Amino acid sequence: MPIYYPDILEQKTEPRTFSYGDKDVMLYALGIGMGADPLDEKELPFVYEVGLKVVPTAVTVLASAGGGSRAAVAEGARRANPPNFRISDPNFLLVLHGEQKVEIHKPLPISGTFTVTGRTLGAWDKGKDKGAVIVNEMVWTDQAGEKAVTLTGTTFARGDGGFGGPSEGAPVPHPTPSRAPDLSVDFPTLPNQALLYRLNGDRNPVHSDPGVARLAGFSRPILHGLCTYGLTCRAVLQEICDYDPDRILSHQVRFSSPVYPGETVTVDLWRDGVEISFEARVKARGATVIKNGLCVLR
Repeated sequence: MPIYYPDILEQKTEPRTFSYGDKDVMLYALGIGMGADPLDEKELPFVYEVGLKVVPTAVTVLASAGGGSRAAVAEGARRANPPNFRISDPNFLLVLHGEQKVEIHKPLPISGTFTVTGRTLGAWDKGKDKGAVIVNEMVWTDQAGEKAVTLTGTTFARGDGGFGGPSEGAPVPHPTPSRAPDLSVDFPTLPNQALLYRLNGDRNPVHSDPGVARLAGFSRPILHGLCTYGLTCRAVLQEICDYDPDRILSHQVRFSSPVYPGETVTVDLWRDGVEISFEARVKARGATVIKNGLCVLR
């Protein structure tokens, strides 16, 4: 199904109520490599129910429970929009996750029930053979009706250019400082890291099936981009926040290259007051895998 413009600017999702518990919180932390040393008393509270803490970027997966199949989501979109509304649905096989931002409006509980709603913020046409950029927003509200979390994601739809939308005006990435990093930290990943992380909800076989990965143009299954995103949040927690997740107000990145499970990811950080800029790279391949990162502290 193509992109319909300007209809897509009014497109929204059906409100959905979901719950998560301490098991989901701990599984996410394990999925991004925390708890590798069970004697590390600074990381243990993220993977053990006694004094449990929530990694802020866990919000990218905690709403996945009960999300339903792709067909069910499409049916929900039809119910959420007016009759005869032209629903845009980019070619799923040619979609890439371009950018991700989370904003944490209030401290995250270790379990809770929330309602999530979504809408499209913008769509930009790069040309018939160049794809499209789509920005979507999801908002969590708690049982008191207060906004708890906002997630903003940018999708690069490689097969859906030429729909007649604007070509200029898409959000501009955060600029990385030109000076040398103030701090750098290495995070080894496990060869089976993607097999563990996929239990958070994203079971795309490009992360688990060697044959599917080869068809997608990779030599072997790749790590989830959102897992690498979680590693960059770990870096800020560890190096800047003394493992206090409530200090993180927002965390955003641009995905630039995949990581292969088993590689070591180096996160470079620049501190400017409450703004922490960062990038991530795999030194062994000379590949920058996260660009234009920005974490804002409370």
